[in-house]
Amino acid sequence: LAALFPPPSSSSSRSPPWDPRTPDLALLFRLLPQCLLELVPEIAEDLLENVDQPLQVAKDKKNAKQYLLCDYNRDGDSYRSPWSNEYEPKMDDGVKPSEKLRKVEVEGNEVFQQYCGQYYDGGISSFYLWDQEDEDEGSFAGSLLFKKDCGKISKAGMEKGVWDAVHVVEAAPEGKDKAEYKLTSTVMLSATKKDLFKLEGNLTRQLDRSLPVKQGHIPNIGMIVEELEGSMRNSLQQVYFGWCEQVISSIRNTGTRLPEAVIEDLKNKTKI
Repeated sequence: LAALFPPPSSSSSRSPPWDPRTPDLALLFRLLPQCLLELVPEIAEDLLENVDQPLQVAKDKKNAKQYLLCDYNRDGDSYRSPWSNEYEPKMDDGVKPSEKLRKVEVEGNEVFQQYCGQYYDGGISSFYLWDQEDEDEGSFAGSLLFKKDCGKISKAGMEKGVWDAVHVVEAAPEGKDKAEYKLTSTVMLSATKKDLFKLEGNLTRQLDRSLPVKQGHIPNIGMIVEELEGSMRNSLQQVYFGWCEQVISSIRNTGTRLPEAVIEDLKNKTKI
């Protein structure tokens, strides 16, 4: 890796300290994460801190409802359920939102569960809030997560199709009747079609909005999330599927079948 991305010359006194992770992070933009980890497994823990991972699913035993795991509902080795507000494995001193903010969180989970069902035609959603102690009174932050696993789609011949979306929002009061929202959204897409292609990629975008809070924070958060996620979905469709379609359309069959040995060699070399 160092041969591809060599450290800067030591002669420059103004150059920042060389970070040995730089080649790995550079390759991360060109390889699937699991491919890079197979090449250099020793840097797995350090490297994964710098890249978003697909959302994992857990089940709330008390309410028999699924919820999503991420850093925003984790405390140590335990994860907080948005439905029961309890940690699993059990943790008595885990971080929880204030009583006032918890009411907003409960409302948001109910609303976004319906949104997920209508917008994604199913899937799983989770909404987490936490207080911003060092900010102005009334400020808070939250994370809205969506996961849609299409499974095996026989009509399209797809083996796998997964959409993971992580929306992190910060809200701060702006005057008496308004709030400023800062949204950072990351979408992770994975699609696999047997013996043809495997696509994995992610996209991150930001959006700032100042909106009246007469109807509450939940409608405002839902509106800006829908706006930004729709834009990101269109970008992913153009970049990933658009280019894939263009490449496939440019392939032509000369009418002569390649020898089986050549076909197998090509499959092995292009296998991800």
